[in-house]
Amino acid sequence: MIVIISGTNRNGSNTRKVAAHVEKAYGTLGVPAQIIDLAQLPPEIYLPSAYDKTPAAFQPFIDKILAADGLVVVTPEYNGGIPGALKYFIDMLPFPDSFDQRPVCFVGLAAGLWGAMRPTEQLQQIFAYRHGLVFPERVFLPGVNNLLDSTGRLQPVIERNLLQQATKFARFVEKLREKKFARATEAPASVSLPTA
Repeated sequence: MIVIISGTNRNGSNTRKVAAHVEKAYGTLGVPAQIIDLAQLPPEIYLPSAYDKTPAAFQPFIDKILAADGLVVVTPEYNGGIPGALKYFIDMLPFPDSFDQRPVCFVGLAAGLWGAMRPTEQLQQIFAYRHGLVFPERVFLPGVNNLLDSTGRLQPVIERNLLQQATKFARFVEKLREKKFARATEAPASVSLPTA
């Protein structure tokens, strides 16, 4: 299962529209995928007490991350960086389980010229710090307002880019799963201890 994180809690965001296109790309490949929309986070997650005790309403979000074979983070650029809601979401997920050895790739979108290059690079650092396996091929959508039509459809060239990334990332995730399974089924190597 690929979990797509729509990286803002803004209602009706372009990020959510792009995340739907990413989900569609995986559907075209026959790869199960689902979206976590930060606009649906429970309000109690933002209370100071959430740091001491995880609200029960947040547990389904944690469960989806922990069950994911791979993650796709779709992020907008807010003030030269990642949205606060996305950073907070990451901070509230259990460490190290959430991202440890979990493949992750990135899609960035912005109204400006660089298509969220800065927040994507920030996220790569955060996920690497948390031992995620960062897939290097990113997709950027600069001038996103000109790439989406009034119904939320993307220009065909961007859809092709998303499909190409999805194809390669699905392959990356599968290879890592095979490698992990092979390691799990190998007989443990015997260790010879030096004699005194």
